[in-house]
Amino acid sequence: MPGTPNYTGLAGHSHDVLPRVGVLLVNLGTPDAPTAAAVRPYLAQFLGDPRVIEYPRLLWKAILHGVILRIRPKRSAHAYARIWTPEGSPLRTGSEALAAALQAELSAVVPGPVRVALAMRYGRPDVASRVAELQREGVRRLIVLPLYPQYSATSTGSVFDAVADTVKGLRWPPELRQINDYHAEAAYIEALAASVRAHWAANGRGEKLLLSFHGIPERYLRAGDPYFCQCHATARLLREALGMGEDEALISFQSRVGRERWLHPYTDETVKQLGAKGLKRIDVISPGFAVDCLETLEEIAMQNADFFREAGGETLSYIPCLNATPSHVRALASLVLRHGQGWPEFSPDYDAAAEAVRLAAARERARAVSSDA
Repeated sequence: MPGTPNYTGLAGHSHDVLPRVGVLLVNLGTPDAPTAAAVRPYLAQFLGDPRVIEYPRLLWKAILHGVILRIRPKRSAHAYARIWTPEGSPLRTGSEALAAALQAELSAVVPGPVRVALAMRYGRPDVASRVAELQREGVRRLIVLPLYPQYSATSTGSVFDAVADTVKGLRWPPELRQINDYHAEAAYIEALAASVRAHWAANGRGEKLLLSFHGIPERYLRAGDPYFCQCHATARLLREALGMGEDEALISFQSRVGRERWLHPYTDETVKQLGAKGLKRIDVISPGFAVDCLETLEEIAMQNADFFREAGGETLSYIPCLNATPSHVRALASLVLRHGQGWPEFSPDYDAAAEAVRLAAARERARAVSSDA
């Protein structure tokens, strides 16, 4: 019939692409270079997120653009320069390595076609462009896995905002599942414990183990954010896995900014107190970070190591994040496998040859409909 639309030509959908499942890993993000010019737009996006800074918008915009973005980019750029590698940002390269390792792991155990992609909440590659890319590749079912073991509205919640903002603009959004947290997953806890044991075996054992989590304002806890409780749950489970007591494996919170009260005890103050008490060596791990980044490599391994020595200690031995270690990859893969249950790609009965036949038949039917139009 004249005027009948050609539905086979709709953007974002093709009968030539085999439907597949996607796994979108999302990390915080990083500037493109360790320069003030590159850091400024990154910080503007990050600190401009109302999930991160819960202040009245007009007041906060005035502070952010009138004060913070005039001062902080240069200071942050100096910190980034201390950890930058020839390959680029450690957070980006480490996250890319983790995504590649998870792709290999899932491809070996998921019966159907699976595609792992990496996005950054702030900076590049952004969530919207990655989701668009996955759609072009035929992803019709999508699992979103923020690389934050403990849930906070400031981190995981913001990732979900970005995903929602993206899919609500799509004509045909993918079927969506989101992983809120994995702070108490047995495989994640065992991966942390294994990393501590391996560090002790290679470097010796400190007098205390400090578990340093990223901080958030205390009022966010009072507003209902579960982050503080989930951090303590992770700490308790890790102590149990290592056979340690609360006095041997301490908990603290790092990276506070501003004058209001944040979750405490604070990492920098704890480190100084331990040094002043006469401890010569402490081990520090950051269980809230999946991949090493500015907050672990510069703030913990450099800044806080200096604080410890200045207070009278000798060695702050930093235990790296799980990064792309096999135990971490297996822990994330187990999450994906559980959340993918019920989808055809995860079924042991998935038949790639039958799917190809079905796709070919659908393609022929679409061509017949198009030619009749």
